Amino acid sequence: MVQKVIPNGQPGTVEVITEIQRQEALLKTGALQNAILNSANFSSIATDERGVIQLFNVGAERMLGYAAADVVNKITPADISDPQEVIARAAALSGELATTITPGFQALVFKASRGIEDIYELTYIRKDGSRFPAVVSVTALRNDKGAIIGYLLIGTDNTARKRAEEALLKAGALQAAIFNSANFSSIATDERGVIQIFNVGAERMLGYAAADVVNKITPADISDPQEVVARAAALSAELSTTITPGFQALVFKASRGIEDIYELTYIRKDGSRFPAVVSVTALRDPHGAVIGYLLIGTDNTARKQVEAEQQKLDQRLRDQQFYTRSLIESNIDAIMTTDPLGIITDVNKQMEALTDCTRDELIGAPFKNYFTDAGRAEAGIKLVLSEKKVTNYELTARARDGKETVVSYNATTFYDRDRKLQGVFAAARDVTELKRFEQTLQQKNVELESAKSAAEKANLAKSDFLSSMSHELRSPLNAILGFAQLMDSSSPPPLASQKESIDQILKAGWHLLNLINEVLDLARVESGILSLSLEPTALGEVLSECQAMIEPQAKKHGITITFPQAPVPYFVIADRTRLKQVLINLLSNAIKYNQASGTVVVDCSASVPERVRISVKDSGAGLPPEKIAQLFQPFNRLGQEAGGQEGTGIGLVVAKQLIELMGGVIGVESTVGAGSVFWFDMVVTSEPQLHIGASEPLLPVLVSIPAGPHLRNVLYVEDNPANLKLVQQLLARRTDLRLLSAGDGREGITLARAYVPEVILMDINLPGISGIETLRLLREDPLTANITVVAISANAMPRDIEKGLEAGFFSYLTKPIKVKEFIEVLDAALKNSQKPAVLAA
Repeated sequence: MVQKVIPNGQPGTVEVITEIQRQEALLKTGALQNAILNSANFSSIATDERGVIQLFNVGAERMLGYAAADVVNKITPADISDPQEVIARAAALSGELATTITPGFQALVFKASRGIEDIYELTYIRKDGSRFPAVVSVTALRNDKGAIIGYLLIGTDNTARKRAEEALLKAGALQAAIFNSANFSSIATDERGVIQIFNVGAERMLGYAAADVVNKITPADISDPQEVVARAAALSAELSTTITPGFQALVFKASRGIEDIYELTYIRKDGSRFPAVVSVTALRDPHGAVIGYLLIGTDNTARKQVEAEQQKLDQRLRDQQFYTRSLIESNIDAIMTTDPLGIITDVNKQMEALTDCTRDELIGAPFKNYFTDAGRAEAGIKLVLSEKKVTNYELTARARDGKETVVSYNATTFYDRDRKLQGVFAAARDVTELKRFEQTLQQKNVELESAKSAAEKANLAKSDFLSSMSHELRSPLNAILGFAQLMDSSSPPPLASQKESIDQILKAGWHLLNLINEVLDLARVESGILSLSLEPTALGEVLSECQAMIEPQAKKHGITITFPQAPVPYFVIADRTRLKQVLINLLSNAIKYNQASGTVVVDCSASVPERVRISVKDSGAGLPPEKIAQLFQPFNRLGQEAGGQEGTGIGLVVAKQLIELMGGVIGVESTVGAGSVFWFDMVVTSEPQLHIGASEPLLPVLVSIPAGPHLRNVLYVEDNPANLKLVQQLLARRTDLRLLSAGDGREGITLARAYVPEVILMDINLPGISGIETLRLLREDPLTANITVVAISANAMPRDIEKGLEAGFFSYLTKPIKVKEFIEVLDAALKNSQKPAVLAA
């Protein structure tokens, strides 16, 4: 039995305290003991009768930070209590109980040792020195004879209650601050959610006046409806109960006494939105019944923006790191960084491959360890540090397996943002193959020079061949076209029927000359020596001339050919002769590869801005796609497999190259069984100019014949009788001239010395010595050195003309001769001659 002592210390009525007896009985049970000792929610400290700790449970360990081994049989509870409070408690008890109580453990258990129930507040000191308020209940432990054998001190952390008490002291001021603050919204509702209070912060944030919402709406009405629905669904799943979307979803947890803070989007009166953090508290009456809710919200926009910016910055940093790493790893060079002492701090995969070491093995190792000449490698690092960078610094790397690789290093120093030196960034490129290449480069250069010399010789031989070919083909045409021109300009003029025939001979002859030139053109274009005279060209005139030239050929083959009926208003930038060459080629092909009694349609129309398209459509068999690709390849034989047609196979190749040189585009569309359409686009110009071409109709030659018997000698050195006869007839009209002729260069020199003519007309390809060699010999003889010499040759390549003029010819005429041009050059040569005329014999 325990006597209950009245607080004033006087003994009162002795009675059996059932509760105390029940507790003492329970203390003896294993269940309570285990509950106390295993509880982490309060500290249980048992001591012996002297106060030395014998038991220190997990709750005590958690609250005070000591392990049981730190305190058992070592200290008393007074050693972990605030000493000033222990002294104060001893003094207070001494006064209360009218007995002297020593400060220390006795002060903590004195009442319990006298059988008095004792619960008091005390500050415990943790192992780390921090403090916390505790409520301590002390019980004396007694044996079966009632003697004290120890004490049990059960403590609970009183921090939360202390803070609550402090908060309550500030509650009045806090409440006023909340409802008067403009920094956060305070919205109080009744139990149904209808707004009753709407503070100035809510007005500022949401744009409503209190009168707009009080007793009218719930907070759900100013919240994002989709978020409210989503919150209801989430809470329903979390709490395993159905929660209706609406105000209930906003306060459900608070209504169940659960602390609730969440993020929500509020909608202002003007419809704009902002993120808010909302704290919800249930308001209860004295009986605990919910009478309303308080929703305190803060504008979360700034934090969201900061979070978003931080996320962007974090992502940008990750992207930059990834980008930098990708650059380093994707580099073909072995890349590394070192600190200023030459210790490797980072490497890429190529460096691992170069040294046959892993990244972990390389980082932290000296840079110089991986090269055959460690001293030179170390000197390289020092050179970078002193010069800030080095380039093409050669080292030989040695891999783990002994493989050696010659590398060229480029390195620079790098710094942090405060310009503090961090180390060296170096890139090593494998130059083993480069060294090997350099060793063979000289040999290749020698071989290249040799090949270049051979190519130049081959190109010279090719040019000589083309020049010879041009001469042999042009010479027969010279007679045909020369005599036709004579007939055309004869007096009296030819009859109309004769005139028509002569015109056709001339047109066909010039066309044949163009066909011969086609072979030469390919070589010129491929050699880059073809020159074009690009100028505004009347497209209508070109079409008319081509029509006159091609219609006889079409008629002969039974082909109906149609040209645009309306005038063609376009002028294009082109070389008139080459444009006609391309068009004649396309028309000839359309006739040649057409079906019997087929048709050819020539059309002209604007294709795209500043372009005009000329198309030639035939009704032939057409070509499949695989053969279309071969059309513009040299020497293709498409359409000639059956042996029915002949041709060089280069016409379309030359046509394509000429069109492209004139800034145009050529193409073809073909369908098997439906025929083909060849087309080319040309650049249109708005500045037409009058064009006088070489193939325009020849006008009668009017020669001014001086009166008197004086004759001037002209010597023609020519081995071709037809060409000689042509010149004879051209000069027969001149009564002031006498023509002398020689069949080779030697004979020409003899006649020149004998007659000293005023002008010599000289063929180039002569039997025996050439015209150029003959000219040289004439210049060496003082008697003939000043005679004006004009070249007339079928060697019409640009290089031939240039070579002739360099040799000293006054002028260089090409065969076939153009009568007007011939007369003009002859007159100029005669004028240039200083020798007076001789009397006619």
